[in-house]
Amino acid sequence: MSAHWKQRPEGGGRFAFRLIAFVARRGGRVLARLTLYPIVAYFLAVRGPERRASRAYLRRVLDRRPGLLDIARHIHTFAATILDRLYLLGGRMQPFDIRVSGLEALERHLDRGQGLLLFGSHLGSFEALRVLSRQRPGLKLRVLLDRGHNPALTELLDTLDPQIASTVIDAGQDGPSIVLAIKQATDEGAIVALLVDRVGPGEPSVAVSFLGASAAFPSAPWLIAAALKVPVVLAFGLYRGGPRYDLIFEAFSDGVAIERPNRPAILAALVQRYAERLQLHTRSAPYNWFNFYDFWHADDDQALPVDADADAAVRRGVAARRSGY
Repeated sequence: MSAHWKQRPEGGGRFAFRLIAFVARRGGRVLARLTLYPIVAYFLAVRGPERRASRAYLRRVLDRRPGLLDIARHIHTFAATILDRLYLLGGRMQPFDIRVSGLEALERHLDRGQGLLLFGSHLGSFEALRVLSRQRPGLKLRVLLDRGHNPALTELLDTLDPQIASTVIDAGQDGPSIVLAIKQATDEGAIVALLVDRVGPGEPSVAVSFLGASAAFPSAPWLIAAALKVPVVLAFGLYRGGPRYDLIFEAFSDGVAIERPNRPAILAALVQRYAERLQLHTRSAPYNWFNFYDFWHADDDQALPVDADADAAVRRGVAARRSGY
């Protein structure tokens, strides 16, 4: 498990994803879910790094030694949510029972036409938030997504609803371009959703306590929130089995403030507070954790300091947007 998570090969490939999509469209969700069992068998037999990462994580969250059935359940839960993305992104909500709580955390900002940042993670299904578009027509939702990661899956999901593809902010751009796109969207009153639990190669990070050990979380999302001065709401789309999802929103901040003299301490406190909320929901849905690499040690380098270059990139992006470039 020495490779960084971005270097892990995509499982299956275009043919496998298209085959599953064909079965899902023609045979329905019940039949399509039968295809998940050979997928689980494949990962158990072939994908050793993911299997070992699952075992290491489950030992932490379950507070016991996990067995092979625990690992199989973990992988099956992941595969089930990937399959459900085909339906959720295709607008087929009928098979699902999605229970939404904490919506007032969003509505008080949206009712004022105020944009915000929606911080999610690789816990459960972030696509469950698409239900908001059905409950609130006219909702502006943009998603920060690295289109170059898992290209076969991204290509397939784009074909399900080309309109959704137009709402993506490509995380593969340079930092200032990303900040400009986020600022433009929030200025227009949009929700910008992004995942804030994985540290990219060479990305500044903050090490905090998570599930009993130190883990690195990216600092850039918090610097962006502080630079743009927009509210932050947390989102958790937890898969509960069968057709059931819990979509949970939690108000985090009406505006993140990070004073430069105390920046390291403030950032650490913010990220620790976030990690505690993530830990709470992870323990409530332990098989929903979809970071299949060693989150605590091997795949991540030591946490990088929040340096001046990272802060400068945010400032340059915001300054360029204000200048009209």
